[in-house]
Amino acid sequence: MISVNELSPGELAALLHFHAEAGVEWLLENEAIDRFAEFEAMKAARRSAAPAVQAAEARENSPRPGTSASQRNAPAPERAVQRQQPSIPDGEAVQQARFAAESARSLPELKTAIEAFNGCNLKHSARSTIFATGDAASGIMVIGSAPGAEDDREGQPFAGRPGQLLDKMLAAIGLRRDSILLTQVIPWRPPGNRIASAAEMDICRPFIERQIALAEPKAVLVLGNFAARVFFGESDTIHGLRGQWREIAVGNHIVPAIATLHPQDLLTAPVNKRLAWNDLLAFQAKLAAL
Repeated sequence: MISVNELSPGELAALLHFHAEAGVEWLLENEAIDRFAEFEAMKAARRSAAPAVQAAEARENSPRPGTSASQRNAPAPERAVQRQQPSIPDGEAVQQARFAAESARSLPELKTAIEAFNGCNLKHSARSTIFATGDAASGIMVIGSAPGAEDDREGQPFAGRPGQLLDKMLAAIGLRRDSILLTQVIPWRPPGNRIASAAEMDICRPFIERQIALAEPKAVLVLGNFAARVFFGESDTIHGLRGQWREIAVGNHIVPAIATLHPQDLLTAPVNKRLAWNDLLAFQAKLAAL
């Protein structure tokens, strides 16, 4: 960990400015908070509410008067629909995704193709299909990892607190989310925010690569460990992959890219904001050079 004494006045001022832009006002709470007591209170509240929930479920599942035995044994409509979802082998799904992506001649066509694609199991558990937002003509592309719960709920990339922090990170280098192209490597949220499997990423890869090919960005900022591994083909952590300019080759298009920590990483470990700030400055310098 670098001490404050090792930073120059200019570096320290830039770091403090970044923290202020990110909304950091106090390092400690005014009063101590007993998180263990909060957790025990939550468990007690859930235990007290459990009988009422069970009674409601029993009333919902109990047969109504006049219902025949065959009707009582029939599966619920939503379960029947779930069983009717086709199971497509991974290899065939990858081919279908590649065909759908390559058939799109514009970003709106690609969005329609992704929304109509049913070959990835992630789509069946997600509420929304998350596609790129912003200005593709800017030549600036920011790519994150998979959507989170708030993204899935709101139907757009980088919603909630991570999105608010990303807005401040972009503003610190003179950018806005509506003036760049903002997207994610996977269009559907994995259940429980788990990491997408290799097979799921293989199916989704043609879609993100086609987004890059159609947008033709001049520079790409990659956010997070998962997205960096997808593009750079390495198994290192984001701390080993960040801060280095590399190239992403998509078809005939080669674009410079640099990775940094995901806003969620910075919310979890604010001490890493200095690293992200250095990466943002490198990205800003590259845009100025271009």
